[in-house]
Amino acid sequence: MTDNKITQTIGERIKERRQQLHLTADDVAQQLGKDRATIYRWEGGYIEKMPLNTLVPLAKILQTTPEKLMGWDSSSQLEPAQFDRNVVKIPIYGIIPAGVPIEAIEDIIGYEEIPQKLAQTGTFFCLKVQGSSMYPKIEDGDIVIIRKQENFENGDICAVMVNGFDATLKRVKKEKEGIELIPINPEYETKIYDAKQCQNLPIRILGKVIEIRRTL
Repeated sequence: MTDNKITQTIGERIKERRQQLHLTADDVAQQLGKDRATIYRWEGGYIEKMPLNTLVPLAKILQTTPEKLMGWDSSSQLEPAQFDRNVVKIPIYGIIPAGVPIEAIEDIIGYEEIPQKLAQTGTFFCLKVQGSSMYPKIEDGDIVIIRKQENFENGDICAVMVNGFDATLKRVKKEKEGIELIPINPEYETKIYDAKQCQNLPIRILGKVIEIRRTL
């Protein structure tokens, strides 16, 4: 016997869940920042593709998960045809200073898109740069795409956590007794941490910068 939840369209699942919560289309539209007509088009199946940056907040409003809205489960072999698989949206987490380390902000301030093929190679996130210690390669206001990883090669530009809560962006260099955090801008000093400081502060590599995006 076929599970009715699997044979439903995403629009039917959205409508059913909305009604279960006694929400109107206006309620959902207002919370999502869309108009009522868009909600009805989704529910009617007139909009087939559901991008990630819409699916995730919609699932939150409907108190469910993106997987359940899409009809994915461990027993389903259905291809998620409605899902835009060409790109993946990754969040921009606050601001990372490219100067003296300051407290990292955890709030999501936006999203960037990366190719699906790239997204399949690891876990990615974005950070917004503030400061000029990496100038001219990286400027104030740039968005950096980071692959989450702890390993690095000498000369890589990495996001580094200092003191467990302060974030900075620097070239990194392994030393026998520790690590160097090296700015590109000569007006800033290189920071050197010995093995004991790396352990006690601590110093932790968040990931490697793989792309820089700049708005002109």
